[in-house]
Amino acid sequence: MTIMPPAGADWVGLTPLPLSIDDATAWATTPSCGAVVCFTGIVRDHSEGRAGVTGLTYEAYEAQATRRLGDVAAEARRRWPDVARLALLHRVGDLELSQASVVVVASAPHRAEAFEAARFCIDTLKETVPIWKREHWAGGSDWATCSHEVRPVREPSGASAPGRGVA
Repeated sequence: MTIMPPAGADWVGLTPLPLSIDDATAWATTPSCGAVVCFTGIVRDHSEGRAGVTGLTYEAYEAQATRRLGDVAAEARRRWPDVARLALLHRVGDLELSQASVVVVASAPHRAEAFEAARFCIDTLKETVPIWKREHWAGGSDWATCSHEVRPVREPSGASAPGRGVA
């Protein structure tokens, strides 16, 4: 079971359901676009300073996170107006190793815009959307150690902003 794409040009959302990379890529593919770029974040078995990770749990402030995902898409469209479709999808809940936690897809007439928009979207999503990651390992679990302050979407990367940390 997967989440369903919208009728519009931006597909943003949080879901406890597995993310379908194939569905997101197929949705973003249009006759006017010669480039579709997909980034998939996968649950891995280690993190910064922590080996033996066995899974993750993602939590989100859903209303704010969904709004921020829309803000990221809107800013990408402002910067790259030729982008046809954007998908920014993130899992919440418990995830196992090798499962997709986040999918970003950008389609555009040319590869440069698609690559740039996709990179901007994943980098900005990680810095601006209130989603928290709890890591699990054989000896216990704890919130990720690489958290940072949530910043506004249009604030330059690296600047601090008041808010809760995200992983």
